[in-house]
Amino acid sequence: MTTRFDKNRLPSRHVSVGPERAPHRSYYYAMGLTEEEIARPFVALASAGNDSAPCNTTLDAQADAARRGVEQGGGMPRRFNTITVTDGIAMGHQGMKSSLVSREVIADSVELSVRGHCYDALVGFAGCDKSLPGMMMAMLRLNVPSIFVYGGSILPGRFEDRDVTVVDVFEVVGRYAAGTCPISEVHALEKVACPGHGACGGQYTANTMACVGEAIGLSLPNSNMVPAPYTSREQIAVAAGAQVMELLAANIRPRDICTRDAFVNAARIVAATGGSTNGALHLPAMAHEAGIEFDLFDVAEIFKTTPYVADLKPGGKYVAKDMYEAGGVYMLMKTLL
Repeated sequence: MTTRFDKNRLPSRHVSVGPERAPHRSYYYAMGLTEEEIARPFVALASAGNDSAPCNTTLDAQADAARRGVEQGGGMPRRFNTITVTDGIAMGHQGMKSSLVSREVIADSVELSVRGHCYDALVGFAGCDKSLPGMMMAMLRLNVPSIFVYGGSILPGRFEDRDVTVVDVFEVVGRYAAGTCPISEVHALEKVACPGHGACGGQYTANTMACVGEAIGLSLPNSNMVPAPYTSREQIAVAAGAQVMELLAANIRPRDICTRDAFVNAARIVAATGGSTNGALHLPAMAHEAGIEFDLFDVAEIFKTTPYVADLKPGGKYVAKDMYEAGGVYMLMKTLL
């Protein structure tokens, strides 16, 4: 243990300290914890991992990797899961009505688990659209030391000697509907456009809000643009687990970091990357959790006064992997500065 923590000053004292908490401790012994481990701070690892879509399939493994960092820092990791509704699967039918609502369910479920089990800190892992703002909203609402980790974007596929993404699949469906390409091209493209784990590679909501996580200060520097299949994602997860223990030791909380100026910076990053206009829904919702007045009109004014810098799909040429290789969010912030 690198730091000694006084549990009498932490929320987890309510489930682990004193003779009256013996019944609570008996549950921890049942899970194999030792007396020394029960005496550590309890750190929530909230994962939106599931089999719904490739955006989420690596999240549980990343959350489990973060256990090592938490333990290195003197904490006791406790993982739990929340839901996602993935727009790429939900769109085009009544399932899309579930999408935005899922953001609130995710935020509420993370809040309930952290409050109910008296966790002292939080590392949250999310991979697709509404789960990113939902996880960050929970962090701002709870205001316990927190770090947000994005699962990472998908790598581009290859078709006819060019990089392709799911955007190309949407476009080929349109060409087929217009009678300008055969069904065989649709089938060939759909099988290679998304080659593995990770969220949509363009600057859709997931990558947009991943950039927000860094710009607003809830994520580790230059961590979120690393593609999902890269082995360095495991190192990022471990580092997040270790760093949240530093935040706990210093009592640094999300609302200390996410000031109104930080929200302005985040909105500028959305605009400069040609990011999803859903950012204009999610940033005010996050600000509300922090008690900050920051509405759609504030976002629109910032968008109007920010140069468009990063040439990213779907409006531009490049994907998240290219932005990572060019220097990531911090290079973009330096360029704006």
